[in-house]
Amino acid sequence: MRGLMVVNAFLRTTKFDDIYHTLLSAAHECGMDLQVMTNSELSPIVGSSAFRHTDYDFVLFWDKDIKLAMQLEALGLRLFNSADSIFRCDDKSLTYLALKHIGIPMPETIIAPMTFPNIGYTDLSFVRKIADTLGFPIVLKECFGSFGQQVYLYHDLPSLQDKVKSLGGTPLLFQKLVEESYGRDARLNVVGDKVVASMLRKSSDGDFRSNLTRGGTMAPYTPTEQEADLAVKSAQTLGLDFAGVDMLFGKDGPIVCEINSNAHFKTTLECTGINIAAEIMRHIAQTLE
Repeated sequence: MRGLMVVNAFLRTTKFDDIYHTLLSAAHECGMDLQVMTNSELSPIVGSSAFRHTDYDFVLFWDKDIKLAMQLEALGLRLFNSADSIFRCDDKSLTYLALKHIGIPMPETIIAPMTFPNIGYTDLSFVRKIADTLGFPIVLKECFGSFGQQVYLYHDLPSLQDKVKSLGGTPLLFQKLVEESYGRDARLNVVGDKVVASMLRKSSDGDFRSNLTRGGTMAPYTPTEQEADLAVKSAQTLGLDFAGVDMLFGKDGPIVCEINSNAHFKTTLECTGINIAAEIMRHIAQTLE
């Protein structure tokens, strides 16, 4: 079985390269021949005879270049994950809409009205109305972002309005803080129709975010049946073959916070000893049998 792994040409750090090498090693152990191309190598040739798409049985699309993913699917290639599933995960507002529609418990959320990059949020009256509805503290999120770097917490209206104004035309959403889960969450890694590994993450500096890239701590975690069912249902609703599902601990039960289509799994391996890359490759092989 021969596959193509697509990675981003511009995210070349040790952290990302480690993931790519782990995936390549797992593919080799499964007897797969996995070739790697960056999106900048592939984009110029994807629509020409220079790209021999029939050479590949599948594409492991470890990137968020949605337009390139769509072009590959138009050629008849099976992508893991699909263009649509990556698209809906990358935009937190679309994730919220898809999951809320089927009754998945999520933080109380209001999506900001659309504006334009060259105009920005020139009228901030909507922010006051959102604050009146949600109440403080409020979590402000940019719709596109990773590792907790575009997530902010505000306790008063002036600070919140100032931040919204400073973000220009950035797509935003506002959420009521789940105070019971302040500084902690669970990462459930879903592959296919099951949770294969989980870990508990805690902030180590008093921050409301628990992301490990911010210096948080981790420990192996055994999810409840309800948490595992929610994680799998969320991933399947979005059409994902594999995902990292971030779960909050609400006063009335688990709450899905975010879904990651290309979740980093190095820390999960270090924490649990479970190789998510191997699980992904086995899933691909079984799916294509």
